[in-house]
Amino acid sequence: MAGKTATAKARSNGSAAEKEQTTFSEHTPQGRLTTQRGLYAGPSPIVSKDLYAEVEAGVVTRKRDSISLGESARVSGNTYFGRFPASYWQRWTTVREVRAELVVTGSGLVAVRASDFEGEPRTVAAEEVDGANQAAVSFDLKLDKFLDGGALWLDLETEAGQELSVEQVRWTVEPPEKIRPTAVTICTMNRADDCLQNLQALAGDISSLDTLDAIYVADQGTDRVESRDGFAEVSAALGEKLHYITQPNLGGAGGFTRGLYEVAGHTETEHANVLFMDDDVLLEPDLVIRMTAFSNRAANPIIVGGQMLNLLHPHQLHVGAEYANLNTLEPGKPVEHSLSTANLLGVDEETGKPNKQERRLDAGYNGWWSCLIPYEVVRAVGYPMPFFFQWDDAEYSYRARAHGFPTVTLPGAGVWHADFHWKDWDEWHRYFNLRNSIITAALYSEFNLTVLSRVLMAQLIRYLLGMQYGLTHTLIKAVEDFLEGPDILRDGGVAAMQEIREIRARYPETKRYDPTEVPGIASNDIGIINGGGRPALQRLVLIKRIVDRLRGRSRFGLGAIPMDEATWWHVALFDTAVVTDANQEGVRIRKYDRDRMFDLGKRGLRVINRLRKEGRGVQAQYQRAMPQLTSRENWKRLYEL
Repeated sequence: MAGKTATAKARSNGSAAEKEQTTFSEHTPQGRLTTQRGLYAGPSPIVSKDLYAEVEAGVVTRKRDSISLGESARVSGNTYFGRFPASYWQRWTTVREVRAELVVTGSGLVAVRASDFEGEPRTVAAEEVDGANQAAVSFDLKLDKFLDGGALWLDLETEAGQELSVEQVRWTVEPPEKIRPTAVTICTMNRADDCLQNLQALAGDISSLDTLDAIYVADQGTDRVESRDGFAEVSAALGEKLHYITQPNLGGAGGFTRGLYEVAGHTETEHANVLFMDDDVLLEPDLVIRMTAFSNRAANPIIVGGQMLNLLHPHQLHVGAEYANLNTLEPGKPVEHSLSTANLLGVDEETGKPNKQERRLDAGYNGWWSCLIPYEVVRAVGYPMPFFFQWDDAEYSYRARAHGFPTVTLPGAGVWHADFHWKDWDEWHRYFNLRNSIITAALYSEFNLTVLSRVLMAQLIRYLLGMQYGLTHTLIKAVEDFLEGPDILRDGGVAAMQEIREIRARYPETKRYDPTEVPGIASNDIGIINGGGRPALQRLVLIKRIVDRLRGRSRFGLGAIPMDEATWWHVALFDTAVVTDANQEGVRIRKYDRDRMFDLGKRGLRVINRLRKEGRGVQAQYQRAMPQLTSRENWKRLYEL
């Protein structure tokens, strides 16, 4: 544990928080380094135990820290949380041997299995246990045949007349000479209950998180975490590790950057980690162990990303690893061979094999739902851009990569986060998504303005045909503000957030309604009118829909459209469309407005032409301004310290 300077429960916006801080310094390891624990149940009953261990036969009792097999039972650890990601450890760390340790009682077979990059299993070690009583069993396992992919896991088996209990399962490696101090940073904004729940999860497991030196909570909301009844208790449990800071609302970028800012201001060494974590995740605390251990033994400093599992569907992996197509403004693209929205308890429909991420993947960036950034990266490339939020994670990873710091998305290090495809695209945050994506493309891509203009024009036309006039204005505002240059980022996005909300409030279709309380329309009059699927001759259909809209012709006067059928080619057939929101909580009312369509279409054409003509010069402005925008001094000003 690193040395301390004072109590760590600071509750202020800056000055006091800077006085009462952990002094970060490397510390001497105590024994072997735990890389992950063998767990047999999740942090919540909503999580299937099959993500931790799969019962293949017999009667088995699975608890968080232990598992018991009755006679003639079989259990496999070839699961999302049960696997040790051997391929990633062989490629990115200096470790060449891992030890599987466990304590057993009873009789049965304990085996270590391995897979290769094609998912073919093999047995690498096994031991028959007979009449054991709290006996220690261990296997020293080479990390030498996993470069392109594969993992290690424990399988357990009993025969007739045998019973076996296993506990204290650990995967350990030789420690480094010094353990890097690590700080978890949680950014929160009016999600006090969610944030408190994650603090409680960390506090409940704190005895096992010996690589965790500090927890920063950057509270930017009006509904404070400290106002909750359980905060005093969790604060006492975490003690000096907890630093609670209130600050102006600077979005996710401002909240997460605060952790980097505090650690950098109080470290006694160049070696330290900051682990970003969203406030609204369902946390698997073992993630802290897995990510910090991996970073501690990495051959060179790297950004270590955790994976996202879908909270509404806890058995689904969002994506194995992702990248951004910068010039076409497309984030979240699965890399080659990556699982994507995959049922981790199911099989691949093409191969018939279980959905396991066998191949080792190179990520372009990692979302900040859980992402570990070494201090060496901050020192070399600076702080995140003051983007407010959206694309801050991608921008930082691509900047780090340009300086020789890749991003590794570590399998088995997962948190549950709200499913992205259940969030509606037509929201105010689309402004930041679009504006910041253009800035990121200007900084790190070829910035082909012809291609970019075509992408934006296609979006503009789709939004207008879909009667999303507020979303069209959102796009126009994002491009206009990009062309304003770096000064648009001077306040960290506060004014832009307020302005875009005011702009969108002028457009009725940006509001959500209960399906039985649609203003001006009788509920019984709204029947579903389904679409016919994607057109085969899409370009011809596009031209026809544009001509029909210009002439004011529609096929349907009124109808309800399911969310997954709310495509431009279908919505453009209506005068009034009642469209289900992506979150399935209500509907939006889209009404054809010829005057608005013409006005927004002309404005959109003008600003996209401006981008094509002026974009190269504005790109140079952002490139020149980036060192100042990402400096410690700029963030100190934004934090009003």
